[in-house]
Amino acid sequence: METTLVIHIAAGALALVSGFLALAVAKGARVHRKSGLVFVGAMVVMGLSGAVIAALTGVLGSVFGGLLAAYLVVTGFTTVRPLGAGSRWLDLGGMAVAFVIGLVTVAGVIETLAAGAFARNGVPVPMSLFMGSIALLAGVGDLRILCSGPLRGARRIARHLWRMCFALFVASGSFFLGQADEIPEPLRVYPVLTLLAVLPLLALLYWLWRIRFRRSLRGLQVIAAPEVVLGHSPQGAPAEPAP
Repeated sequence: METTLVIHIAAGALALVSGFLALAVAKGARVHRKSGLVFVGAMVVMGLSGAVIAALTGVLGSVFGGLLAAYLVVTGFTTVRPLGAGSRWLDLGGMAVAFVIGLVTVAGVIETLAAGAFARNGVPVPMSLFMGSIALLAGVGDLRILCSGPLRGARRIARHLWRMCFALFVASGSFFLGQADEIPEPLRVYPVLTLLAVLPLLALLYWLWRIRFRRSLRGLQVIAAPEVVLGHSPQGAPAEPAP
């Protein structure tokens, strides 16, 4: 248990550093790709180790939170770097995980409200409903891909960005707000901590506005090749033009 906790903390710290770095640098550039790979690995370790710790302590909501974070980064990564023939099975498994998390979380919200309570295990009902809804929306997105095939162009980039940004929000919110009491008091400035916690969501809204509504890919290195992350394709592979 103690070893798992150390691994969880170390992976979480690495995920925050690499995630915010990937968020800050040019999308598709070398630094973005490398820091993104580190972020994916760290988030998977953080999410799964957190789920194990939560399961051992009997906190079901945190189990789902850890699994959701790992699921989002894996599917966000495979959106721009599919795993070939095995990707369909990964999509099926991911979709099942997302729907289970979403349905069980929403059912827990209904049960909590029916009991006259507004929080379960310290988590307010609105936050549980929010996370459950995100899981269900992600599952619906997986189902759409399974039915209609891989996404292309702006829709593919939007799926990659929202899943990565929301996974980073899970990590930042858990640390800057969920563990605020562990931060030294002189540094415990709640407006700053709140801003750091929600910064990935603000970035998510900005990128979705640019890509889906303004339909601008300016500044993004967008590649059509399925093997590689944004901005890098094998020799001879055609690239999607960016404005």
